[in-house]
Amino acid sequence: MKRGLICTVFFTITLFGCKNKNSGPANGILNRQQMQAVLWDVMQADVFANRFIKKDSSKNPVLEDAKLQQQIFDLHHVTKDEFYNSYAYYKEHSSLMEEMLDSLIATKERERRNQLDKQSQIKNKLFNAKSIKPR
Repeated sequence: MKRGLICTVFFTITLFGCKNKNSGPANGILNRQQMQAVLWDVMQADVFANRFIKKDSSKNPVLEDAKLQQQIFDLHHVTKDEFYNSYAYYKEHSSLMEEMLDSLIATKERERRNQLDKQSQIKNKLFNAKSIKPR
């Protein structure tokens, strides 16, 4: 009887104590891929607002920033509350936030390198095409 109880307790601890690392965060929290996509667009919008909207005296920067963010949330089918709750969640779980940001940076750097490679290939093709002279 005692052995059965110990086995049951051990099994219960093992079952509930092990969390799948790949499982998503709590309900109502965007998973890492969703959060990366929305966060990237929010950061891009913030850069745009700082570079252009704040310099335009005919626009209200706070209102324009809110409009941009709402467009981003609509694009990604998330609500403002879902995004900010998710952001707070990832801030509280710094290792998850670090993983997400590292992955985001690596992905965007890879995309940038691929774009530069494509541009270089196009330039090379154009240069080679111009250097070939018809007979």
